[in-house]
Amino acid sequence: MKQNINVNNQYIGRFAPSPTGRLHIGSLLCAVGSFLDARANNGQWLLRIEDIDPPREEAGAADDILRTLQAFALYWDGEVVYQSKRYHLYHEALDYLLEKGEVYPCYCSRKTVKENGIMGVDGVVYNGNCRKQSNIKSAGKNYAYRLYVDDDEILFNDRIVGFYKQDIKREVGDFVLLRADGLWAYQLAVVVDDAMCRVNHIVRGQDLLVSTPRQIYLSKRLNYKPIQYAHLPLLTNRQGQKWSKQTLAPHLDLNCKENLLRQVLIYLGLPEPIPADSCENILQWAIVNWDIKRVPSNFIITEN
Repeated sequence: MKQNINVNNQYIGRFAPSPTGRLHIGSLLCAVGSFLDARANNGQWLLRIEDIDPPREEAGAADDILRTLQAFALYWDGEVVYQSKRYHLYHEALDYLLEKGEVYPCYCSRKTVKENGIMGVDGVVYNGNCRKQSNIKSAGKNYAYRLYVDDDEILFNDRIVGFYKQDIKREVGDFVLLRADGLWAYQLAVVVDDAMCRVNHIVRGQDLLVSTPRQIYLSKRLNYKPIQYAHLPLLTNRQGQKWSKQTLAPHLDLNCKENLLRQVLIYLGLPEPIPADSCENILQWAIVNWDIKRVPSNFIITEN
């Protein structure tokens, strides 16, 4: 499938939050890490709102995310991309894969998948039931589309974590691209959008490391160019849980934004003391002093 061409081979990065709630310090860590890596490499930093799962989204969260980023002087390049306005691109990608015979309809319910699969690295591994019966239709029953996964082992060199390997067929199985309820799956949407926006560097949290082999695999099936990845360490609460809406992560207090920004920079391995008294000046100092090799790689940072 045709991908937009970056003729200058310029660094293009992005930050892609889901509007399921307001930003917290874990979100800020990812935003700042991706921003600094882009700016330190004289690159672009794009912003995408991943609003393809309405049942999980919070009213007003998308606008709040934009206001919060601006308050921290994390200014993006170009227009904000909203996934909810790009369904036609996902359809084109799916049609391309259908024409190549790379996907098949799956009529299995979540209950059936759970009962007949084994646990893998990111949930239950699909047992391939409909792969074996791809020509059998269930009248009146909704179906998902799954991607055929071969025995290829995906290995890539993450700029922070180092080499990471995954046997997708054994550890994940054929994965969903379009859900039975008609919603687009994260894996397809993110791969298509990154390619169409010419993103060639992704800096994000290690909670998404397990998804990266699937995205690389799908990207190859769509004939997209490879991307360089860097997965940042996660911030946790005192119980060792990743900061998130589900673990009641506190919202960012904009009255303390300079202190919060300094705190995040320390987590990212920048040296102390961090001078300047405005977010703009703090970030300018951080860009000059940014070195991704100093970012912690093999442990989880604990937020107290």
